[in-house]
Order: sequence, then structure tokens, then C-alpha cells
Amino acid sequence: MGLWCAAGYADTADNRTVVGVDPDLSNGALAIRMGSYEEGIRLTERGLKGAHSKRDRAAGLSNLCAAYVGLEQPDPAIELCSQSLAINSNNWRTYSNRAAAFTIKGLYSEALFDLDAAAAINPGARNLEVLRQILNERRLRPKIIMEDHQPTGLFSE
Repeated sequence: MGLWCAAGYADTADNRTVVGVDPDLSNGALAIRMGSYEEGIRLTERGLKGAHSKRDRAAGLSNLCAAYVGLEQPDPAIELCSQSLAINSNNWRTYSNRAAAFTIKGLYSEALFDLDAAAAINPGARNLEVLRQILNERRLRPKIIMEDHQPTGLFSE
């Protein structure tokens, strides 16, 4: 299981993924938790086709976001988390998943904003502290910029 997914599911306050009665959504969530991201995506997408409640749809989109974070594909993850948050803006785990996606992409200000939003909803979530440490480590890495120098013609052959 990747670091991002492990960080996303390490919380003890509430370690449940909320899904509805659709077996594809339930099995998709389980596959994602187990690190079988492609299978989880396949099942969740199939389950979302029949998801009628806003709660099921928001949870399924959040789970898809987590799977793409696990695959370290931040662009679809960010889009899916944003769709989920448009339906339910009170899901701390979705903010956490999107923060991980922003961190992968190097968008640290956005990641910090989402971490703060997640912490406001669930201040005791341990995985938020883990993700904050990852974010801080990446933000503080020294950046070395190398410049290519090509001969200008003055001294070149």
C-alpha cells in the first residue's frame, strides 16, 4: 500500500469509509483500502452509475480520489475530490485526500489549505498530522536550479 493511502486510512477516530448499499461501492472501497487501486476504481465507477443518494455519490467520488492518490495521479484525484466536496463539503477525509494530491503535484499552499479544512472538521485525525509532516518535508527540500550553458559562438569552434 502506498504512503498516501496508508496516511489516508491510519486514523483511529473514524476508520470507516462511508458507502451505501451498492455492493460495487462497498467492494470498491475495500479494494482501495487494500491497495488494489485499479480494481477499486473499476468497482467504484460501476457503483457510481447506480448511486442515487448524494451521500453515496460523494463517498464514491472521495474513494475514487483516494485511489488516484494511491496511484500518484494527482490530476484526476483533485478533480474527483473537488466533485465530492461540491456535494458534501463536510468530509474531512476528502479534504485530506485532496491535500495529498496537491502535495504530490507540488501545490503546497493548496495542500495546506485543505489540511486546515480537514483539521477544522476532525482535529483529532492522526493521518492529518502524518500528511502535514510529509507536506512540510517536501516544502522544505532545497531546490537546486541548474542552468544549461551553451557556447555563444565567441569561443566555440
